[in-house]
Formats: sequence, structure tokens, C-alpha cells
Amino acid sequence: MAFEYKVQIPRVMICAPSSGSGKTLVSCALMRILKRKGYNVAAFKCGPDYIDPMFHKKVLEVPSRNLDLFMAGEEGVKRTLMAGALGGDVAIIEGVMGFFDGQSALSMEGSSYDLCKKTKTPAILVVDTKGMSRSVIPLIKGFADYGQDNGKTVLKGVILNNISPMIVRDISGEIEKELDIPVLGFLPKLEGTLFTSRHLGLVLPEEVPDILEKVDLVADKLEGSLDLKRFLEIAKEAKELTIDNEASKEIQLKTRVGVAFDEAFCFYYEDNLDLLKNMGAEIKFFSPIHDKELPEVDRLILGGGYPELYGKQLMENVSMRESIKKAAMEGMPILAECGGFLYLQNSMTDIEGNTALMAGVLEGESHMTSKLSHFGYVNVTALLDNPYLKMGETMKGHEFHYYDTTNNGQVLKMSKPSGKRSWEGYQSFKNVFGGFTHLYYPSNKEFVKRFLSL
Repeated sequence: MAFEYKVQIPRVMICAPSSGSGKTLVSCALMRILKRKGYNVAAFKCGPDYIDPMFHKKVLEVPSRNLDLFMAGEEGVKRTLMAGALGGDVAIIEGVMGFFDGQSALSMEGSSYDLCKKTKTPAILVVDTKGMSRSVIPLIKGFADYGQDNGKTVLKGVILNNISPMIVRDISGEIEKELDIPVLGFLPKLEGTLFTSRHLGLVLPEEVPDILEKVDLVADKLEGSLDLKRFLEIAKEAKELTIDNEASKEIQLKTRVGVAFDEAFCFYYEDNLDLLKNMGAEIKFFSPIHDKELPEVDRLILGGGYPELYGKQLMENVSMRESIKKAAMEGMPILAECGGFLYLQNSMTDIEGNTALMAGVLEGESHMTSKLSHFGYVNVTALLDNPYLKMGETMKGHEFHYYDTTNNGQVLKMSKPSGKRSWEGYQSFKNVFGGFTHLYYPSNKEFVKRFLSL
């Protein structure tokens, strides 16, 4: 039996004209300000990015979830938003790339703007004003005019980043007078680099010295100019969310799942972990770097991350490598993706040419390349029967990696949503299943059921 479920969640989308404009910085600062004032804040990230939600979690000490229209669809995104915001006072959604940048250059599907329209969420534009003064006005006007929903702009406010305090009052006044869009706050140019990047995006929160102190510094600067009352009023303008809620129960498959989580392995979709728990899995986190052997578990998940930065430590933890190989040989169900896939192969060579022995469960040697091997969303189809997917069954996923291996496998076919490109990948050995693609478990629940019931 299906019934309609409605909920009102005060929320905003923090978006920008392009990457590098300060979305993560402003999002984290806003979360910090609200938390310090006693608000229960829910955090989300538009798209498939793993790292920005880790910054959100560091600031709020609660999980941040991905809202990904390609992976989950409109209904799935609304469900995630409702679940993640349960009990919260306000939700902050950090956008992805530029506001209108979608799955391809010809499409706005999956963009921050697309998510705003489909979830009826008001947007606040973060503009990096470096090198601009009055030119910021037509820039904002263009985004406001282009971002329409039923004849009205979804852009409800602006935060100016990198602007001189000497001109901000004049520029803010002109923006509000000419565009009727409020400037909610501003950040001056800040000395030093707060969040630095590497080949996969931002460095991890744990790698930023005194990160909370740095976020507090930005929060203090922003709070001094922030019109919090107007910000919260805009958040309350978000429309009621409605979903068809089918009364159903997930099959409860009581089992213990070991999930690798440390400096090297930390890329996980909260939706994936939630689904495992809802199906009865007890999650036990462990560290392939620091722990000497596996915890008492029935199956394993080795997620993505940065194992290439910790090759020496992973190699020197011989007892853990042997423990995982023994479990694999004895038939333990093991899922490994991207970084976890590299760890299960024979060896891994880093960017400096240093080779480290890995677990030796799957055939292949991995190495760094000079460019992205594959990047973006993929539709996944099983080419061969395996313990988790029957031939022809499908899932959704995402790839983003500079590493390649001598044996990527040929169990699955990954196809770009446009259908113009495809390639093979994933190895299957006993009950081990590993490859580069980050799989989105809710896109095929049978996959998860098989993993938990083997």
C-alpha cells in the first residue's frame, strides 16, 4: 500500500558560478555559525563527491549525504534529503561545479540548478569577486535570469567572497538596488590557503592542521557581515517535499560487515552504508594501516581513498594483508572499489616510482598515470555471471581515478550516460568482487542482498 508523505525542511543550496569560488569554505563557515548558535544543521552535497561531505562531517560531527540525481533519481534524492534532515532545524546543500554544470556540456541534468528545481530549494550564489568590482552585477544578473523555475529565479541571495571591505558596502547596495537580490554577507581576502587540493580534489580534513580553528576563523569573518535573519527566512521559503512512501520492509539479513576506514580508505556513500544497516548489517570499521588483523566479521568492504599515499604503511602491515588474503581464499564475500581494488592486487607503484606489495588477492599491478583514466557517471552492466550480479543486470556508479592497472577485469561493462563510450572492468574471484567503479548500492538492492546472504 502506498501513501503520500510530506515534510517541510528549511534549506538552501550554496552554489557558485564555477569550481574554486569558495562553496566549501562558505558552506562549512555557515554550518559552523549555525551550530555555534544552537541550530541542528543537516549537511548535503550535490553530486558524487566524497571529500566535501567529509569536511561537512568534521564541522558538524554528523554524516553529510550526497544528493545525486543520476545515481538516485528525483524520488531517491528526496528520500535521502528527508532522512538526512530528520530532526534538523535547517539543511545546507553544497552545490557541485558551476551552478548550471550538469552531466555533459550540453545538459543541465544533475546540476546544482537541476537539484534546486526538483527539490524546490532556494539558491544562494557565492561569487569570487577577485579582479572585479561593478562587473559582479551583470554576472549575478545573468545567473539569476538564467536560473528560472516557473518564471521566477531560484537565486534568492548572494555571498561575496574575496571582496575588499572598502567597496563591499557600495557594491552590495548596487546589487540590491538593481537586481532586488539581497547580499547576505561577505568574506574579505583571507591570508593563506585554508583548503588545498591534490589530484582527486581537496585534501582530506584530517590532513589540514587545526582545521576547526581555521573554519572558526572564516566563520568569525563571515558572521560579522551575515544577515542571519534573512538567511533563515530564505531557507524557510523552500517548498514542502512530497514522496510516495510505500510501506515495505527490507529483508533483515543479520551479519557483520567489516568496512575499511582510515587515512587510506574513506570514500563511502552514506546511502550505501544506510542500506546495509537497514538490511540488518552490523558495520564494524577497521584500519588496514593500523590494525594487525581483521575484526570478527563475516564479510568485507574496501572502499576508495588514497592508498597510494600510504603504500609503505600498507605493505609493512603484513599481518593485515595476510589476514585479508586468508579470508578471501576461504570464500569470505569481499567488495572492493577503486582504492580498495588497488589494495587487493599484487602491487602498487606510486607517483615517485616506489612499488609496494599489496594483498595479492586479485591479479594485477597498479601504477599512477598522468591523466584521469576514467571520469564521471556510468551505467554498469554485468557481462558475466558473478556472485553479486547476473549477466545483463545493471547498476549505477561513478569513476574518478588517475591510477590504472595491468588487469582491470572484464566482468562488467561501464557505459557513459550518453552511450558514446564504454569499457570493461571488475574482477571476480571466489566471492571477491573488485574494480574501479564506485557502485551506488540502492540502484540494485539485489546486489546488496546477495552480498549479505552469501
